[in-house]
Amino acid sequence: MSNNQLLGMDNVGIVVESLDDAISFFSEIGLTLQGRGMVAGAWAGCVTGLGEQSVEIAMMVTPDGHSKIELSKFLNPTPISDHRTSPVNSLGYLRVMFTVKDIDELVARLCKRGAELVGDIVQYQDSYRLCYIRGVEGILVGLAEELDSK
Repeated sequence: MSNNQLLGMDNVGIVVESLDDAISFFSEIGLTLQGRGMVAGAWAGCVTGLGEQSVEIAMMVTPDGHSKIELSKFLNPTPISDHRTSPVNSLGYLRVMFTVKDIDELVARLCKRGAELVGDIVQYQDSYRLCYIRGVEGILVGLAEELDSK
């Protein structure tokens, strides 16, 4: 019998330049702003290993309440690298994927707001329609629409 201590996944973190733009983008997808505030001081730096830091964060939550994205804007120290435009076969964290109801409508709405479709909207067997989009600041997001199996 396993003594698994994992209770769930709390959130995925994404560092951004504009918190307002990122909140707007993820709100358009359907997430809700759960809270916004500052995380600062040596205690926070003890967690991240960055030392003294000042970060403005916004927590976004999915409609079912089970998944969250923590958007972070580092004021101090400033970000040191940028991999937002890396191709999908790059090492490291790649993207977050959302299950959506009407992928065509959502992609059209997001593209009107400046997002770009990475490839095409494709169908995987009789199960899903899928795509990747690059949204605000080049953030890569996957969208999946589950197909009725009727």
